Amino acid sequence: MGGTFDPIHIAHLVMADQAVAQFGLVRLIFVPAPRPPHKGDGAEASFEDRLEMVRRAIAGNPRLAVSDIESRRSGPSYTIDTVRAVAAELPGEELTFVAGSDSLTQLAAWKLPEELLAACRFVVAPRPGFAIERTEPRFADRIAVLDMPALDVSSRDIRRRLRRGASIRYLVPPEVEAFIREKNLYT
Repeated sequence: MGGTFDPIHIAHLVMADQAVAQFGLVRLIFVPAPRPPHKGDGAEASFEDRLEMVRRAIAGNPRLAVSDIESRRSGPSYTIDTVRAVAAELPGEELTFVAGSDSLTQLAAWKLPEELLAACRFVVAPRPGFAIERTEPRFADRIAVLDMPALDVSSRDIRRRLRRGASIRYLVPPEVEAFIREKNLYT
């Protein structure tokens, strides 16, 4: 499950939990992107802080893990490159990539989307405002949909709430909120 995780929040965690349960995944690995190519000005929190927030959010769940694999490469983080690297580390394993349905609107612009969809099962979670039905027809038959509520929680909204001094309680795990406050992130 790739993303910026700036910060990780409950919708990410519900999506991960549902993917593991519904698709029988042995393990789901969160892969924070150090330099996301689709975000012009990059992430607001450092890669190290985002990695630590993910670690804290998933602590205690043996089916969830986090990897810094993308930080070991220079340049932008492309999903196909990560999938290739994971496939090389886990030969013979069936890989699944998990994302929100908002990713589908941009999938055609991703680096080598056809190869990506051939290299791994692609699973999407519903997100408010991003209809899965609007997927390009050439991709539609290769995408599985998670059966879960479309949670209207976003990292952008959490960052805005923090800047306004609003509560983020229950939007992120308590350990993540404590880390954000300790490091004075997003203010």
